[in-house]
Amino acid sequence: MNMRMRRAAVAVAATTMAVSLAACGSAKESGGEKKKETGAAAKGDAITVGLLLPENETARYEKFDKPLIEKRVSELTNGKGKVVYANAKQDATLQTQQVDTMITNKVDVLIVDAVDYKAIAGGVKKAKDAGIPIVAFDRLAEGPIDAYTSFDNEEVGRVQGKALLEALGANPKSGQIVMMNGAATDPNAALFKKGAHSVLDGKVNIGKEYDTKEWKATNANANMEAAISALGKDKITGVYSANDGMAGGIITALKAGGFAKLPPVTGQDAELAGVQNIIAGEQFMSVYKPYPQEATIAADFAVALAKGEKLDAIAKTKVDSGSAKGIPTVLVPVVSLTKDNIKDTVLKDGIYTVAEICTPKYKAACDALGLK
Repeated sequence: MNMRMRRAAVAVAATTMAVSLAACGSAKESGGEKKKETGAAAKGDAITVGLLLPENETARYEKFDKPLIEKRVSELTNGKGKVVYANAKQDATLQTQQVDTMITNKVDVLIVDAVDYKAIAGGVKKAKDAGIPIVAFDRLAEGPIDAYTSFDNEEVGRVQGKALLEALGANPKSGQIVMMNGAATDPNAALFKKGAHSVLDGKVNIGKEYDTKEWKATNANANMEAAISALGKDKITGVYSANDGMAGGIITALKAGGFAKLPPVTGQDAELAGVQNIIAGEQFMSVYKPYPQEATIAADFAVALAKGEKLDAIAKTKVDSGSAKGIPTVLVPVVSLTKDNIKDTVLKDGIYTVAEICTPKYKAACDALGLK
């Protein structure tokens, strides 16, 4: 796992160097007949990057993604580039309005993490028609996208499914599991689900399965209560939860449902509460997604596009969406997070400190794991 993450970090560093070299090369190759610069290219480093994130209920977006992207843009533009930010708070209509505002304000490039990947398509086309290139961040939006970076989302589901199978032990069909998928409006949720089913189908009994509106913990809690009522607490042996926020709502429902011992529950995002639930033994695992790598790549794409540079040095693969073909893409690897590797993941990478994780409520559990 450590080697894998080191390899990924080296790849990002190499990408950064390659982009810098490409920029230098393009400057040198302009000798001879002087080319007329237009639009963003004429601005040099003084570019404006629009950043639209989907919601603030999940901690990662404003705690990690926003500041990391701002930092990387500043590094790549000698402190001259700026990021203009807006959060849609899970409202697709509001996000479309935010796209319009970014167009009106004439940003040079737009990074978009879509609330609803289909609903944003019109806004993406409108931005493109206005000459603004678009980077799809974390979720592959529909429309004429210029570049895309995310994690390997089917692999996320496979990692979750494998962990749940491990937790269920030698007889995974001894009871029934509940599957709590993400929002149907999020294309990533479908990929997580697909990956998880590829591992779990035929090996477990799926008693109930839900697509959870807006990824909200309250909706996951209500769904879990309904599953307990329908299946009976003695029949439920495990819960696939697509992320940590929903896992929290599920755990609350399980406790209220009178479970003497909580069944294993999966998660994703390595949120602080999720990590603490893992330490406490209430959540079996999460998926740690190295946000610094994803944010760095998004910023690399954005700055290159704003300056009119090619993306070959950054993207080594391409993907298709429902409305665009051959989108330059970078997918970042993920890591299964359990109580056994907290030191080597979120602590080592500086996502959290021991003090943040090991509050008085979790001190005894942290001491037992040697987290000091």
